[in-house]
Amino acid sequence: MKLYDYLPSQNGFKVRLLLGHLQVPCEQVPVAIFQGESRTAAFLEKNPVGAIPVLEVEPGAYIAESNAILCYLAEGTQYLPSEPLARARVMQWLFFEQYYVEPAIGTLRFWTLTGRLQANEPLLAGKRASAERALDALERHLGQHAFLANDRYSIADIAVFAYSHLAADAELDLRSRPAIGRWIDRVKAQSVQLPAVYAYTPDAIATA
Repeated sequence: MKLYDYLPSQNGFKVRLLLGHLQVPCEQVPVAIFQGESRTAAFLEKNPVGAIPVLEVEPGAYIAESNAILCYLAEGTQYLPSEPLARARVMQWLFFEQYYVEPAIGTLRFWTLTGRLQANEPLLAGKRASAERALDALERHLGQHAFLANDRYSIADIAVFAYSHLAADAELDLRSRPAIGRWIDRVKAQSVQLPAVYAYTPDAIATA
């Protein structure tokens, strides 16, 4: 298998985290997304959206979208239950992550770390409100549950953890949300070593 990835992406981090759990060998193929490498004709054949990560499961067979990749890799493992209700609960949090977490927390973090806050000032209030709503929902749920779905660690936790545990980078307050903090510690404890979190490359930094 090959993973086409941009290391600072937390969408890629999700896949790297699960691959580590599964101890599945996978060739890493770096993609310089801010230099246009994900918009080439060759890459668009792999993913017509032109986004990473993309998993090549066998020559010429590709899966895009990080949470779809998680589902593929986790099939038949402890990280994705087969029982319909338990599986649906995992899916619930995967959809939550893509609707509330990545577009709000992930985007705010990107804007903050790459100097794009001023350029996106008209959108900041709405993004921040969505991010706070997502964190409040997580705090309520995790105040009653050890993990997001079925009280068992799963790809739901992997997906939501990727951006949520870095919410402070987006100037969002995790200290006032102790249930999230405890959950972050539990997720970290599932791995002998978490994948590294990489800084954005210089070509991602906004210039005046």
